[in-house]
Amino acid sequence: MKKYWHVLNIGVQNNLTYRFNFLARTLFGFIPLIAVLYVWRTIYAGNGQGSKIGAYSLAGMISYYLVVTIVDALTAVNEDDWQIAADIKDGNISQFLLKPIDYLTYRLCLFFSGRLTYLAVAAVPLALFILWFRQYFVLPKHWNTLGFFLLSTILTALLQFFTSYTMAMLAFWVLEVSTFIYILFAFEYIASGHLFPLDILPHSLERALFLTPFPYQLYFPVSIYMGRTTGAELARGLLIQALWVVGAYILARFAWRRGIKKYSAVGG
Repeated sequence: MKKYWHVLNIGVQNNLTYRFNFLARTLFGFIPLIAVLYVWRTIYAGNGQGSKIGAYSLAGMISYYLVVTIVDALTAVNEDDWQIAADIKDGNISQFLLKPIDYLTYRLCLFFSGRLTYLAVAAVPLALFILWFRQYFVLPKHWNTLGFFLLSTILTALLQFFTSYTMAMLAFWVLEVSTFIYILFAFEYIASGHLFPLDILPHSLERALFLTPFPYQLYFPVSIYMGRTTGAELARGLLIQALWVVGAYILARFAWRRGIKKYSAVGG
């Protein structure tokens, strides 16, 4: 484990070199979010004071997007899939085949180092943004809810990473994986609850989405925090989310083993 702690440390140092990029990404990332919030304000204003969409009042909807921002900051995969695909295409993974280091674990350490760096740089502007909307942001009613939320957020991060890692493994078979990555991102953005809460959809469509891993990549931990998933439903959801993580991990390992059989070094 010592070598992977070293990778984590090196990853943090490398990311801090580009801390201005993290800060700029955070600040400009608030622009579309603010636009979405004002769109919802206009929608609620048009429906009349005290109106609801689904089970959400205006305050509840804004609170939802604030928690989404937090979960996204903790779990989002930014450029890991592109970097993994580039390593394969450029032949850089050859060095990992000759050294006692596991490439998936190596990339996982770099992923977490990126999240730690992003939080360190973005913590102040993110806190100021939440403070601006503080009247809509509330803590969970019970501390155990916060614990379940953190557990689900960790599972969300792992699920997002393993999914992106598996998608990047396509670079063993195709020269350009960008199309597949963009398609996956489009599905994730809509079906994970990033664009809108999934429980405002028709019940049958919501249930269908929960047969996929996408809701567990964002919506599920947010629903825990907001107290919309509790009791037996919470326990069942955490179990399903954990199973999706295990399934994504197995698929990632399988894709790596199959890909290596087709791999031929062209650089590195």
